[in-house]
Amino acid sequence: MATSPCSSSGVSSSSSSGLGADAGLEIRTRSVEQTLVPLVSQITTLINHKDKPKRSDKTLQAIQRVGQAVNLAVGRFVTVGEAIANENHELKEEMSVACIEARRAGETIAQLTDVASLDHPESDSHITIFTDKTGVVKAARLLLSSVTKVLVLADRIVIKQIITSRNKVLATMEQLEKVSSFQEFVQIFSQFGNEMVEFAHLTGDRQNDLKDEKKKARMAASRAVLEKCTMMLLTASKTCLRHPDCESARINKDGVFHRMRLALEQVIEIVTDSRPNGENEMAPISIYSGIKEFKNKVEGLRENLYFLSKENLSTMLEVILEHTEDFTDSAYTSHEHREHILELSKQAKMELEQLVSVWIQAQNQKTKDLMEDLEVAILKTCQCMNELKREVHSAATSLAADLLKYHTDHMVLKALKITGGEGNLEAVAEYTCKLSEQKEQLVEMCRLLRHVSGTEPLEITCIHAEDTFQVTGPQIISAAETLALHPTSKIAKENLEVFCEAWESQLSDMSMLLREINDVFEGRRGEKRVYLSLPRPGKHNANLKALKPVKLDTEEQAKIAKLGLELHLLTSDVDSETEKWEDQENEIVQHGQGMSSMAYSMYLFTRGEGLLKTTQDLFHQAEIFAAEGTKLASALHAFSDQVHDDDKTLLLLEAEKLVSMCKQLQLTAKAAVQGKSATFTKVDACILKTRNMMTVLCQLLPLCCKLLRKNKAGNGCLKPAPPWREDRIQTGTNVHTPERRTETFGIKALENHVTNMTFLERK
Repeated sequence: MATSPCSSSGVSSSSSSGLGADAGLEIRTRSVEQTLVPLVSQITTLINHKDKPKRSDKTLQAIQRVGQAVNLAVGRFVTVGEAIANENHELKEEMSVACIEARRAGETIAQLTDVASLDHPESDSHITIFTDKTGVVKAARLLLSSVTKVLVLADRIVIKQIITSRNKVLATMEQLEKVSSFQEFVQIFSQFGNEMVEFAHLTGDRQNDLKDEKKKARMAASRAVLEKCTMMLLTASKTCLRHPDCESARINKDGVFHRMRLALEQVIEIVTDSRPNGENEMAPISIYSGIKEFKNKVEGLRENLYFLSKENLSTMLEVILEHTEDFTDSAYTSHEHREHILELSKQAKMELEQLVSVWIQAQNQKTKDLMEDLEVAILKTCQCMNELKREVHSAATSLAADLLKYHTDHMVLKALKITGGEGNLEAVAEYTCKLSEQKEQLVEMCRLLRHVSGTEPLEITCIHAEDTFQVTGPQIISAAETLALHPTSKIAKENLEVFCEAWESQLSDMSMLLREINDVFEGRRGEKRVYLSLPRPGKHNANLKALKPVKLDTEEQAKIAKLGLELHLLTSDVDSETEKWEDQENEIVQHGQGMSSMAYSMYLFTRGEGLLKTTQDLFHQAEIFAAEGTKLASALHAFSDQVHDDDKTLLLLEAEKLVSMCKQLQLTAKAAVQGKSATFTKVDACILKTRNMMTVLCQLLPLCCKLLRKNKAGNGCLKPAPPWREDRIQTGTNVHTPERRTETFGIKALENHVTNMTFLERK
């Protein structure tokens, strides 16, 4: 089903000056938001200038320069917007209207700020910013609204690309389902792999660009499904081709195709912000979120005794206590936990009754004694809810810890592989029953963990884990039955291995998820952005012989543990430095945070934890880390163009050092190696080079922050941005290939022209 990209775009933006863009528009991506920041800052500065009786020539010239800079930047911005319109006819009409509005608003601002040549800028004969402040505000609002519309329309092109890429993947999947020969399958799967790589890059960029953390988590979950299912689709399809009359092989293959289609559809729902048939997404309420909201309402009574009714509070508590039944009704909750939860539920009802009684009295008569009684009732109610939260957390996490420890040996999976290879159908049936029991336990564990996860992204991760166990369990069973029916089949054996690895991988991920949930509960920083990747070029080549990635043994992990610890300490240092920046959306900060997040996932690898499971995963992460470092170096060079401080030389030296390190890491990560010893040497080199780059990053961040602070203090270490060069547009419009056009005419192209505006210093 092709979805229209139009439904996803919109913008709402406001600033301290009261400037607001179209209320019907909503900014959903960081790239659009960050592109607007310099424009909003400059216009806000212009409008908030202090009206003084005497204005110096310097002040008048500064105001005029800003007005002209805005008008020129908008003119160039509009030129790019018009070029985008010409390349995308379905957006041409809307884009043209927005461009005309932006150009008109820019010209108005230039006229109103044309004050430097006037002897009396406030005279009635010439309307200026001093005589018509309202006119400037109106023009500024129109400008922000129209520029935002242009950006959002450009963003639709990105959405359209993702939809087109998804449609290509779906079309090729349909061909794969219908093939009847290995030769045809090899050809089509090769095409499918390339299309999945393209889809991976587009959706990965979109995931990192999304502002909404919940949507980010959903996108990550969908992309993780697609990553795992690509290998499953390969082996399941090969098994079906080898054994065309085997019903269990067909069921196994159909399950993979169905799951991939659902994941592809979810990606499009997230990207377009729509649901099929206009349905609203009904997110299940967790006990944690219910308790948090309930406590907020209760504590709000201190400020206002009349803002809600007692029926509202009673209903909220009833919903929370209904959810606790998931624990008390579960066969896997211990007797001790069940009793404590029931006792606390009963106590919560009593505390609320007491609170309501005092609350009603306080509404009728606000005496000091009654207000003190109300405070005591609020504290006791909140304390009881905290104890309930602690009890359900303990129940869920202790169950999860016990189950993960119990299933860590994967005995049922090993037995299925052995009995399936022996062709022992009776034994396979026995172990499939045990796997079904294990699946039910793990699904229940995920449901209970969701209630205590603490954050929406972790809730979504729990839901994803539950779905994975629900789906993968029956797929392992059908793969085992196929092997039992064809015990000498190498491809059936390989297929079962792939599904068992997916199960083991999800169990490993659950250990990390449990750790993160405990971190959030205990107030530690439990969430680090982790970069997920889909199949890479060369991972599934045309001959269908995928290289088996290497895992480090215990001794090798011990050797790199010291390096990993150093890397961990450096990520903490970088995080501390980035937190000192007032502007968290600064490009240097963003790249620094991205590098820190990736370095953290590499540190987890040294401990045998996290989402980087194999050396191939680590090498790919190192490549992305180096690419992010190159982007940071580019941002530093752009920043240095505006610096004429004594530290500029040091900044450029460090940036050049970073570029050199990025190239070295790229070469190391891409170098082909064979054998366990060579692989370990490569792992060691990648982590060492990553550590060295993080050390440089720790020196760069405070230096850049210092330069920015000097500028704010008025020491003048920043000079005006260089003028925008006209040849940029010519370069863009002379490009003929669709790939380069996409690169030139999009959010990035528009960012360049807005960002090059000159800032007016506040004095």
